[in-house]
Amino acid sequence: MSAQNVLHMNTGNGESSYASNSSYQKTGVERSLLVLNEAINGIANQLNGFPRCFKIADLGCSSGPNTLFVVTNIIDKVHDACLENNYQVPQFQVFLNDLFDNDFNTVFRSLPTFYMKMKEEKGDICGPCYIYVVPGSFYGRLFPNESIHLFHSSYSVHWLSQIYGIV
Repeated sequence: MSAQNVLHMNTGNGESSYASNSSYQKTGVERSLLVLNEAINGIANQLNGFPRCFKIADLGCSSGPNTLFVVTNIIDKVHDACLENNYQVPQFQVFLNDLFDNDFNTVFRSLPTFYMKMKEEKGDICGPCYIYVVPGSFYGRLFPNESIHLFHSSYSVHWLSQIYGIV
């Protein structure tokens, strides 16, 4: 039996679900925000701004309250970097990845609130954000070469047993 069939989160919103028991993971993500900020600033410096469409992939996104927490922080940091450096704010293309058993319906139901909050906080100066799901294991290739600007993974990459080449 493969690891992805055994090591996965509990789906749904019940008492034992990941969605109801993920505060530890959120604390870990909060602690990593400084590193994330440095990565985003490094991308902006390397590209002298941001591409018209900034592409983000969150590997092992799960479902529940943390799913869009990382995406929100990335968009906030890119938005802030653009305002501070007089760059044009890009559009955002976000790919949420998890195993096929992930409860993507929970993710979809959270999108209207995410879009509304983003519009309230950023207004019209924030580029539009398009969210897609990419179900599957990152033990194999999920994206074409050079198609993603920023990969994020907080609590899933440690399951990899080997590296499969440069993405």
